[in-house]
Amino acid sequence: MLERQKPTKMKYKNILQIDDDFDDCDFFEQAVKTVTNAAYTSIQNPIEALHKLIKGEINPDLIFLDVNMPCMSGKEVLIEIKKTESTKNIPVILLSTSPLHVQEAKDAGAKDYLVKPNSLCELKNLLSKILLM
Repeated sequence: MLERQKPTKMKYKNILQIDDDFDDCDFFEQAVKTVTNAAYTSIQNPIEALHKLIKGEINPDLIFLDVNMPCMSGKEVLIEIKKTESTKNIPVILLSTSPLHVQEAKDAGAKDYLVKPNSLCELKNLLSKILLM
């Protein structure tokens, strides 16, 4: 199978994924790397991710945020990101296996809310629409 050539124009150059599931992060990273040359970082602990964001230790220009995580939900992380001056303008896209909280997420400041695709092909297509110009 031939891998699609990565375009040079990207909307985002530094992507952060906050998701407690290592397998989901690996799956997501694989899709990101076939779609774009953007730098990709994943952090599985939402509290650690929030701390690093607020301290400026990481500076993504787009965040993909899982909704259902232990310790701190994606919505709680989103609220903290949006009320912190240094992070409030970073676009955040919430990811979930369920479409139940779309309006709630958008009301809290999410750029978008996506249901996690089941296949790599679906995820690549979805990411192409989001990440590329």
